[in-house]
Amino acid sequence: MAYITAIRSSIFIFPIIALLFTIPFMLHEYHKYGSISPFKTLIVYSFILYMITIYFLVILPLPKIEEVVAKPNSIRLIPFGFISDLMKESSFVLRDPHTYLKALTEPCFYTVIFNVFMTIPFGMYLRYYFKCSLKKTFLYSFLLSLFFELTQLSGLYFIYPHPYRVFDVDDLLTNTIGGLLGFGIMGILDNYLPTREEIDNKARRVGEEVSGLRRITIFFLDFFLYLFLAMLTSLFIKKYTFLLVFILYFGIIPLLKKDKTLGSSFLNVKIEYKNVRFLRSILRNLFLYFYYFLLPFWLVVGTYLLIRHLDVTTTISIYFYLASFLSILLFYFMNTLILIIKKQHFYDKLFKCTYKSTIKRGETANEI
Repeated sequence: MAYITAIRSSIFIFPIIALLFTIPFMLHEYHKYGSISPFKTLIVYSFILYMITIYFLVILPLPKIEEVVAKPNSIRLIPFGFISDLMKESSFVLRDPHTYLKALTEPCFYTVIFNVFMTIPFGMYLRYYFKCSLKKTFLYSFLLSLFFELTQLSGLYFIYPHPYRVFDVDDLLTNTIGGLLGFGIMGILDNYLPTREEIDNKARRVGEEVSGLRRITIFFLDFFLYLFLAMLTSLFIKKYTFLLVFILYFGIIPLLKKDKTLGSSFLNVKIEYKNVRFLRSILRNLFLYFYYFLLPFWLVVGTYLLIRHLDVTTTISIYFYLASFLSILLFYFMNTLILIIKKQHFYDKLFKCTYKSTIKRGETANEI
């Protein structure tokens, strides 16, 4: 039952952590490779879910503090103590095969097996994705287990007056063995899987074209950086701050950086204009922020003014606001869909601009 509780909790918390991780992950992948590999995404997010799950398996369920106070502090420092426990507490008899199956269902046996199995995926991830050697896998598996044991020994970082679970040196041994087994298993399986280099090279080949999602990422990154610089500048310049920073960010900087904003430069993209680069850059970005921010905002304001003018009931007002909200969602959905499918929009032709990737196929990944 405790295992099920931990797994349910990890599944519940995973979307929140994944959401916080998504933006840094996207920025890193677009910066490094120019695209996001679906297979790598599956590996990375499954690893996050796995780490959350085994952490919750270690700390959950959380007892009441009163229960912990009444419970004696238990620490086991004798290695391989599980062997004597197996002989004393289980029905296992070496010479009697009929006892083997029953012994598997007894806590003193399946707890040890579980501790080994718990870190087998960890060793597999270390070898396949993180490219760790056997020595590093041994070290990281031991350190992971040590972290879990210290978490228990500290009473969940001193939230509890003393450990509410047994600190057992055998867990360090079995968890480390699990990591090494995972390393060995992946040595067989990785013959049937694409290598990390193949995944990265494929992502880089795809990244030679600028996808619609990459364009959307650039747009929001530039908008965030622009607002940050504008607010920072407003501490020193009080008048026309946002306009001056807008001209600097979307006009002068791209002119000096060969058609790259700070955001597009980080994501390895340049925006080429047919002519009059400075003016087109300014006008185009003014149009974009009008189109994507002011237009939906004015729709909401217009809805509010219309409701006040018509003096309708509260129920009708809710319908008006709901229709306005759904229209804005449809507006963003359709524009996103157009960019993802066609990789360009009508305003690209209007301002005569094209997106060019600066990712080079010959580059190799030098970081995890």
